[in-house]
Amino acid sequence: MTLALGVLVALVSAALYAFGVTIQSMEARETPAEESLKLSLLKDLVKRPRWLVGTACVIGGWATQATALLLAPLTIVQPALATSIVVLLIIGMRMHDESIGPPEVLGALAIVVGVIGLAAVSPHHSDSHAGGATLAIGMSVLGLVALIPYAVCAGGRRFGGLVAVGAGIAYAWTGFSTKFVADGFSSGAFVVGGIWLAATAGAALVGLLSEMTALQTRSAIRVFPIVLVVQIVVAVLLAPLLAGERWHPDPINVSLLILSLIAIGAGTRLLAGARAVNRVVATT
Repeated sequence: MTLALGVLVALVSAALYAFGVTIQSMEARETPAEESLKLSLLKDLVKRPRWLVGTACVIGGWATQATALLLAPLTIVQPALATSIVVLLIIGMRMHDESIGPPEVLGALAIVVGVIGLAAVSPHHSDSHAGGATLAIGMSVLGLVALIPYAVCAGGRRFGGLVAVGAGIAYAWTGFSTKFVADGFSSGAFVVGGIWLAATAGAALVGLLSEMTALQTRSAIRVFPIVLVVQIVVAVLLAPLLAGERWHPDPINVSLLILSLIAIGAGTRLLAGARAVNRVVATT
């Protein structure tokens, strides 16, 4: 029952993220290119009321994600966020009266099946996680990878889709740190939880700046799936190392895990090419 409630809360989080990013993308595409990966980009966006509404939705998505992590494993909550793409598809249908075709149906079904598959083999929710050197090194390396686009940009090179990957890595970092925040506060370790909360805010700022930069030159549907899939893959692969959530080594479980990840990735890719979704992007 607790797991089911956690998945439900994660789906609410996914919907809020989808609405928020859709609204944010409308404003990001109107900002000057020279503001890419600079704080001036966020200073520009924060003056736009519509962008603030979208950001409020994203913050609401983070809050419900943190709640979901109190009820379900990280390896379930993160993949459930892939349903954001389905919500984006529904927005396109409502706005443009598009009909649902086979690619849309298959994409949505693949995501649902993938999430159910992960739920079936998921490890039990854990209130503990890696500590000491393992946690410090793992989170530091993940954070440095998220900053690679900034180094590439400083070198005068074109970053292209790399910035979207960087955003996904940064948000994956916040996914882990959000779990640590939830674990800290739920166990009464308020100082530790507060430290992780501050670190989460910093990582979220990096992810937000990277994502808004990506949305300046690329449509939301070309950015959002990349960000989501990177978050999901990183969360699942590193959860045993950082989050203390151990997958059962049974071959059947491992096979189902792999197939579920493939289904989520394929479903996201199918919906990324959906006509209804692309029409939403066209309006931005």
